[in-house]
Amino acid sequence: MNISKDDYILRAFSKIKHKKWELYIVTRIIHLLDDPEIEFVCQQLIKTSNNKRYLADICFPNLSLYVEIDELQHSKLEHSESDKDRMKEILDASNFLEKRIQIFTAQREIKSLGEINSEIWKIVKFIKKRKEELVLKKFFQPWNFDKKYDPEKYISLGYLDSRKNVSFLYHRDALRCFGYKGGHFQKAVWEIKGTKKGVWFPKLYANKEWNNSLSDDLGTIEMRRIDNGKLWTIGNHEWLVFAHYKDFLGRIVYKFLGEFHSSREDSTMFCHIFLRKKTKINLKEYQTL
Repeated sequence: MNISKDDYILRAFSKIKHKKWELYIVTRIIHLLDDPEIEFVCQQLIKTSNNKRYLADICFPNLSLYVEIDELQHSKLEHSESDKDRMKEILDASNFLEKRIQIFTAQREIKSLGEINSEIWKIVKFIKKRKEELVLKKFFQPWNFDKKYDPEKYISLGYLDSRKNVSFLYHRDALRCFGYKGGHFQKAVWEIKGTKKGVWFPKLYANKEWNNSLSDDLGTIEMRRIDNGKLWTIGNHEWLVFAHYKDFLGRIVYKFLGEFHSSREDSTMFCHIFLRKKTKINLKEYQTL
């Protein structure tokens, strides 16, 4: 499903149309920023520095920042990860800053719009300053919506880093990073010729055949059959993993999680364990294979 940046922004706002305070605050922040270079995502599933996963109200990936809107009616259940969220794209926000906007006073009385607008403006000024600081340090990457999933972007960079939240829309695009020249590719695994490594596109949630899972710290994959049956013989597998997820608009994406190796010590005939060994890999070594 290919959409334009305009469609993306309108759909992002429509996702929160039934949450009046969230809609008001998020849209006001975006309108006051009025900066097409700042990427934003609403209701993004994130992993925090303490390995907790929950839905952030609005996230700014290229600023390493997210904003939470504190409402009395916000329950832990609403923002904590549910089983259905296991199939959603996870943003590694372990190095992100968190900012909060309070809707209620200490006496649990709702603030006036004037007071809330004042808090919003403080957040907007902070975001603008943060961008300026990142630009000065040459750490800021402007939001290029059309290039977000383009493999050439990463081939030119020469590396993939899971902490940079890399995703692709198709198997073939992920495989391009490793020298693949073919068309659409549908299989779950692809062996990289001339190496002992392969590319794996697992679903890390229960589905028709598998009941795989990913640890909260994103460092361990457990592979099981849905019927708990026996698996094949445990080998010495090294996988470059692109997990099958849905983004917040419902599009299928393949998110790079890192390089995982099979663990013979931790695996059984019924559950294979894969441990993350690298979060960043050099692509240049694959381009000449």
